[in-house]
Amino acid sequence: MIFWEEEALNDREKIFEYLYRFNPLAAEQTDSLIEQRTLMLLEQPEMGVVRKGIKGRLLIIPEISMTVSYWIDEQHIRVMRVLHHKQKFPLR
Repeated sequence: MIFWEEEALNDREKIFEYLYRFNPLAAEQTDSLIEQRTLMLLEQPEMGVVRKGIKGRLLIIPEISMTVSYWIDEQHIRVMRVLHHKQKFPLR
């Protein structure tokens, strides 16, 4: 099961709202791709990369320049953040 932390949901909302102002279709497609790629973690939970100094794993979505930060917690996946590549992730 995938759990979206409040901060990750807020990130998605901000991304959607920002894109929607310029291109509603792009906003829908971007959010859909974030959802689709994150759902792939159910089958391959370790597909994200590990980076020194950053907790958990990072699922990189190059088509939209986004990164999903997540933790594997027993049999659950916890999505912590969704950020554009130009944004910085909090360090440990």
